[in-house]
Amino acid sequence: AAAHGRPPASPAPSLRAAGSQLPCFHGSSTIRNLKERFHMNMTEEQLQLLIEQLVDGSMRSITTKLYDGFQYLTNGIM
Repeated sequence: AAAHGRPPASPAPSLRAAGSQLPCFHGSSTIRNLKERFHMNMTEEQLQLLIEQLVDGSMRSITTKLYDGFQYLTNGIM
């Protein structure tokens, strides 16, 4: 979206409208948690740094290596 010069749309309003009958969308915490999960308050630069940190952490994680090994053994995925 940023490459096209427009900010990404927040999923929260459409989820609130579509899910208004669903009990999981009642209360303000669900929408707030979704906004936090999608990091809607961060700039492009902050998001880039966060993603780099997440990828770096995953690459050094023993659980990632174990899961990759499991995927390779069970599904041939590397």
